Amino acid sequence: MTANAATVTRARTGGPREDGPKILEHVMGWTLVVVVAMFVTQLGLL
Repeated sequence: MTANAATVTRARTGGPREDGPKILEHVMGWTLVVVVAMFVTQLGLL
């Protein structure tokens, strides 16, 4: 097996080259930020 054949059979793991819905990624990221901020303020850590 050559090095080229080994890279072809490797499964994709969804790295930075994978194109997806960018707006959904941003919305989910900001939602996570808001949820963490709500937990922090509710627990009185801020």
